Amino acid sequence: MNDVFRINVSICDRNYPIDINRNDEEKIRKAAKKINDTIAQYRQKYNNKDGQDFLAMVALQFSTQVVESEEHFEVQPVIDELAKLDSQLSDLLND
Repeated sequence: MNDVFRINVSICDRNYPIDINRNDEEKIRKAAKKINDTIAQYRQKYNNKDGQDFLAMVALQFSTQVVESEEHFEVQPVIDELAKLDSQLSDLLND
């Protein structure tokens, strides 16, 4: 059974047909809604811009959030701490 199907997503007043996995439909529709809601907020603030400007502003905002999230969930310090604890436990067990 093929779980891939086509949906139409509207972003900034343009329709985009995309093929997606059936399990991803809700997530993609929520993402499109979030983009459109953010564009609407920018339209209220900056009424002299066009759709391309709003899309660029939304892309920058969302990309900044991704970067902040990546910085917040830095894995290497956790790995380093676990390696240190592992070493200490090994030393205790070998004594």
